[in-house]
Amino acid sequence: MEPEDLRTLVTWHMPFGTYKGVLLADLPGPYLGWFAQHGFPDGDLGRLLALMYEIHHNGLRDLLTPLRQR
Repeated sequence: MEPEDLRTLVTWHMPFGTYKGVLLADLPGPYLGWFAQHGFPDGDLGRLLALMYEIHHNGLRDLLTPLRQR
């Protein structure tokens, strides 16, 4: 993980699917869990979704709060 990845989670929007247009940081846990079970997409999006899954799974979403305020 790169430090910039955390900022990216609060600026990138989901490009497809049910949650198209939702910030990656705001995706619901069950949606992230589905990707964890079925496979994350390739590339940066998959890497960021996997990171967001880990953040959510470990109860660390509050880490992103200060980044939203910038």
